[in-house]
Amino acid sequence: MQMHLYQRTLNNEKIADRSNLPKQKQSPSLGLDYKDKEADGLKLLASYGYSYDMTISDKDGRTGIDFGVYGVPESLLIHKGGIIRYKKIGPITNEALRDEIIPLIGELQK
Repeated sequence: MQMHLYQRTLNNEKIADRSNLPKQKQSPSLGLDYKDKEADGLKLLASYGYSYDMTISDKDGRTGIDFGVYGVPESLLIHKGGIIRYKKIGPITNEALRDEIIPLIGELQK
């Protein structure tokens, strides 16, 4: 699973387009609205065209703390059993998606 933490204060940072993932290597994605009002987070996602398989609100930040959050945006690749296999603080670029994340997803799906 890919998890991306976001907040309405993304300051126009671009996140790589998940549609670049090869279909056989796609993994579910979760958007975690970190320390924000749910309505504000959903409005942000709609305004930038971001889409996740699921979004959840973490108003008090406790879920983020459980994952060792440093700031937003932050992305995690979580393997079976909740093991974090990749962590990136800051936006995910198309290059990082191509060179780091897609190959790691392929390895983890073997």
